[in-house]
Amino acid sequence: MSEQPTFDVCVVGSANLDLVATTDRLPGPGETVMGSSYAEFAGGKGLNQAVAASRAGALTAFAGAVGGDDAARQLIAVMDADSVDRSALVVLPDAPTGRALIGVSASGENSIIVVPGANGELRVNDVRAAAASARVLLVQREVPAAVVREALAAAKRAGALTILNPAPASRIDEDTLALCDIVIPNEHEVQLLGGVTTLLDFGASAVVITLGSRGAMLCRSGQPVLAIPAMSVEAIDTTGAGDAFCGAFAAAMSRDVDIVDALRFASAAGALATTVRGAVPSLPHREAIEALLTNAE
Repeated sequence: MSEQPTFDVCVVGSANLDLVATTDRLPGPGETVMGSSYAEFAGGKGLNQAVAASRAGALTAFAGAVGGDDAARQLIAVMDADSVDRSALVVLPDAPTGRALIGVSASGENSIIVVPGANGELRVNDVRAAAASARVLLVQREVPAAVVREALAAAKRAGALTILNPAPASRIDEDTLALCDIVIPNEHEVQLLGGVTTLLDFGASAVVITLGSRGAMLCRSGQPVLAIPAMSVEAIDTTGAGDAFCGAFAAAMSRDVDIVDALRFASAAGALATTVRGAVPSLPHREAIEALLTNAE
């Protein structure tokens, strides 16, 4: 990097309050089902991944936006409790903090509706300096596309490793994809982005396809596809598992860990996240991740 980075990982993304209802099974279209419990948790893919990276051992900064409401105060308390630097957090007094309405079935599957609120008001100038301040930049798609693109560009100019988790699924312009060193889509998202070959042709050094309970696949130009197996755990709630994977992976990469070992570390983090209800409450600490890896050997 052109200057010594201030942080190991910077996450640019969303911060939401998750409203979680648990039920025996998720409803179909037009159907009403009775819930068995309700809880509120800190969430949003950006905040989740920032907390995940911090708990996985990285000095982490978060750049995003919240409103001037009680939900914002709850989210700020979580950042502070997990030592996530929030000097780049924008507080918009007249905007609502983002919300995610989440249904979780008895089998651990979920459905999610996200209402962006303040996340949709984040601007390019709000994130540029923060994005250039870390060894690794991690971004998702729950903030405006222009913000994602400029965060990636700023990080690239500073010599940082850039990681894109292209969720929620939608098409992404070629200029943005060309700024990504590593892309972490799921099976559906990778098809929307034109497939693995397209992403590698744009300049990504690696594409990591997450497969849920089936683990992940590492795809690199001129090399065989490598399967990263999932860890065996008793899953009760998959909410936040993908964010645990991404945050832990970014943390490991900031320590210059080999990408295969970083993915195994991330796989263990994602598995552990399914054993606890809620997004942020489920994100594991480095000691637990390493213990699961050791027990799996």
